[in-house]
Amino acid sequence: MRNIEDFIELLEQNGELVRIKHFVSIDKEIAEINDRVVKSGGKALLFENNESKFPVLVNMFGSEKRIAMALRVDSLGELTQKIDVLFKTLTTPKKTFLDKLKMLPIMGNVAKWLPKNSSGRGECQEVVIQGDDVDLGLLPILTSAPFDAGAFVTLPLVNTVDPETGQRNIGMYRMQVMSKNTTGMHWHKHKTGERHYQKYKKQGERMPVAVCIGGDPAY
Repeated sequence: MRNIEDFIELLEQNGELVRIKHFVSIDKEIAEINDRVVKSGGKALLFENNESKFPVLVNMFGSEKRIAMALRVDSLGELTQKIDVLFKTLTTPKKTFLDKLKMLPIMGNVAKWLPKNSSGRGECQEVVIQGDDVDLGLLPILTSAPFDAGAFVTLPLVNTVDPETGQRNIGMYRMQVMSKNTTGMHWHKHKTGERHYQKYKKQGERMPVAVCIGGDPAY
């Protein structure tokens, strides 16, 4: 799969997706419907008509079958078995040079899992909006409950860098929409993103943050 659209197509081909063409509001309505569907063991839902120009996909990982589809396995048990075999293979003492040579293909596969650096602009940068033109209202950010303080991005991938070591971190910290171009970051004191922030604060610097919304099961 190349992107989230490919995964949506896969879900639909396997009867795991329901398209909803009627208007449903991002203000509590989608969240309420999703809550009921998740609790009843229902399918993934694609709300194609809401206040924004973007569809909203919910419950895409709401069953073992859909999680397995995203991970390219027939069942989660199969994945567990693969991890167990890999761990046992890596930790078993290698007595001969031939045993060590047999590890090369395995280590090659493990290396494929590691993040890779690439040059150029990604698909997520095809449209760039800056400055006063930034408007979070363009995105279908849900308000999930009647007493929520506002709309929240509930599963963002928040990328920060330790200013002292250069070590990167990706955390999932809820982000509350405060205005058309600002959010509040919700992280606890023990979180790595918070520790990075305190280091920048101590140095008197603004902390650079890159947030990815819509992390998909592409591979």
